[in-house]
Amino acid sequence: MEFDYIDVSSVSDATFQIETTQRLKGKDAPSRARKLVRANDILFATIRPTLQRIAVVPEHLDKQVCSTGYFVLRPKSGIDHRFVFYFLFTEDFTGQMECLQKGASYPAVTDGDVKAQTIPVPPLPEQRRIVGILDEAFEGIAAAKANAEKNLQNARALFDSHLQSVFSHRGEGWVDRTLDQVCVVERGSSPRPIKNYFTTDPDGVNWIKIGDTEEGGKYVFSTAQKITPEGAKQSRFVKEGDFILTNSMSFGRPYIMKTSGYIHDGWFVLRLNISIDTDYFYYLLSSRFVQSQFSQLASGSVVKNISGNLVKKAVLPIPPLSHQHVIVQKLSEISAETQRLASLYQQKLTALDELKKSLLHRAFSGRL
Repeated sequence: MEFDYIDVSSVSDATFQIETTQRLKGKDAPSRARKLVRANDILFATIRPTLQRIAVVPEHLDKQVCSTGYFVLRPKSGIDHRFVFYFLFTEDFTGQMECLQKGASYPAVTDGDVKAQTIPVPPLPEQRRIVGILDEAFEGIAAAKANAEKNLQNARALFDSHLQSVFSHRGEGWVDRTLDQVCVVERGSSPRPIKNYFTTDPDGVNWIKIGDTEEGGKYVFSTAQKITPEGAKQSRFVKEGDFILTNSMSFGRPYIMKTSGYIHDGWFVLRLNISIDTDYFYYLLSSRFVQSQFSQLASGSVVKNISGNLVKKAVLPIPPLSHQHVIVQKLSEISAETQRLASLYQQKLTALDELKKSLLHRAFSGRL
């Protein structure tokens, strides 16, 4: 017997639909493929419940099988299935799931936790009226979000495009230099096992991790953790003004230190040894021109990282210092405008999410 299998990863937490399934034979099915589903059932993932992997089973998946990682809700007579579907997105329900989930690595709730929740149920005609309003409103919100997200991507792409053009169209006096010709490149190191060196004592020193950076950020201002002076002796010191470069699954991201501390082997420290505008160097390292070189140098690696010797081979276009200042001024102006637009679009996305929450709250408190 063959069937379509709905795994927990099959449901998108963006579209709230079942986007992929696996066609399996019974003998090949995983042990968690145990729950028969019917059309219009609602699937709620009990693993990491706050991610809201929630979906309605469509007609073409009637009598197929889902993972035991889902709690399956099958509304009884007199209950509109989409009314139940929308209830699972309310702050009341989500808040309960957040309070009840257990487990650090894979927080989860039990089927019993979900069953114990109460839902306000008006007469069926009122349920359908509410569902009709929410369907129409959420369709409009989804379209508005898609447009705002597209505008956000376009704003960021505009800056990236200009950044790329700067380093592709060179003028008089430009020279090519390898990374090790313009700076000292050194890899971080870590005392092991690192957990033995974490401390909250006053004499602890900053321990710099990728979590101390912000997405799209430029600087490292502080650290969440500190290590002992003994651990620091087995690590690499970086000072304010140094550049650090990620060397991990997301390798090649540059940051400028606004504090001092110690780095593990998932970082490189870059210390300029010739006169280069600091902001120019940052923009250069961030550009597709250099990032693509890092990617090519790391290609073929089982784990996406790169050795110090390979990093040093990256070629950098260096204009005269006076021209670097001009480039930085122009890029800074464009970056500021890009960030302004990105902030506006992000505010719109946040407002749309708040509108959804407000509509759901009103719908399930009898005020819609």
